[in-house]
Amino acid sequence: MHFTEYDTRLAAYALIVDGDRVLLTWFNGQGGRQPCWTLPGGGVELDESCEQAVVRECQEETGHTVELGRPLTTTHRVWREVGARPYKAVRVVFEARITGGVLGVQEVGGTTDRAEWFALAEVSALEPRADSVDAALAAWRRHGSAPTGSAPTGSAPVS
Repeated sequence: MHFTEYDTRLAAYALIVDGDRVLLTWFNGQGGRQPCWTLPGGGVELDESCEQAVVRECQEETGHTVELGRPLTTTHRVWREVGARPYKAVRVVFEARITGGVLGVQEVGGTTDRAEWFALAEVSALEPRADSVDAALAAWRRHGSAPTGSAPTGSAPVS
């Protein structure tokens, strides 16, 4: 199918690992998708680069400022729904390191309800979770995993 025959959403995400734990966010399903654990990040605005978008999204969804590291992977997913144009989500995942802030969701009325640290060993049992979490962790391990950031423990719901 030619690219003019479907809609595309470009998004950028951060994999933030601190020792033996990873920072994930709870996507609340707003917009009709399944709620799940995912990486901090989201849609790239028209006037943003992928790098600018993921820095902004991390601040909104986790309360933390981040410094980006290397790009880890790019993934995509296609949806075909009856009566709608096909839709392709393209996701770019970067390593990131926390440089400041306090854990807590900043966006109001958005798609993220909370941010929480999880032990890396527990992620495979975490349900439901976005496939991009597994893809990012697999790429991180393939490229030589190393801790990318640190922050206080805990979870912070939207206030």
